[in-house]
Amino acid sequence: MADAPKRNPQADRPANQRGAARLAAVQALYQMDVGRATLEDTLAQFGAFHLGREIEGEQYLPADADFFRQIVTGVAKHQLAIDPAVDRALAEGWPVERVDATLRAILRAAAFELLRRKDIPPRVVITEYVDVAKAFYEDDASGLVNAALDAIAREAGVDLAEGDGKGA
Repeated sequence: MADAPKRNPQADRPANQRGAARLAAVQALYQMDVGRATLEDTLAQFGAFHLGREIEGEQYLPADADFFRQIVTGVAKHQLAIDPAVDRALAEGWPVERVDATLRAILRAAAFELLRRKDIPPRVVITEYVDVAKAFYEDDASGLVNAALDAIAREAGVDLAEGDGKGA
């Protein structure tokens, strides 16, 4: 499983169940990528042991379990379309496979939402995943995530002015 975040990604605003689901989805995708865990095993493990529970002294926020499953399953199902979109958004010579595993999980989850979940305002998606990046990294990784997600959204023709930063 991904290392525990360095700080709460929702610290700047009230925690919400979808934000907690996004954080858990990134951790699950990391586990699938690095640990080569199957989708079924990962969903079962997170459903039984992680979402909204205390692990090793860390309290996991209650998460929208259905939304968590949608993200993880969606990334697994659409990865062949997601990875090229992420590749195009990254600097030349740095394909998604070359990026740190946690960043890769963040970018894949966010790209899935931007490309496949038209019901969620793109600014909400970008802001939420920039916050997730800030939870794991103290350097400028959040800037990379922001720039890459903006590029993915623009390439997909998503209206970045849409959404007020609240809701989903």
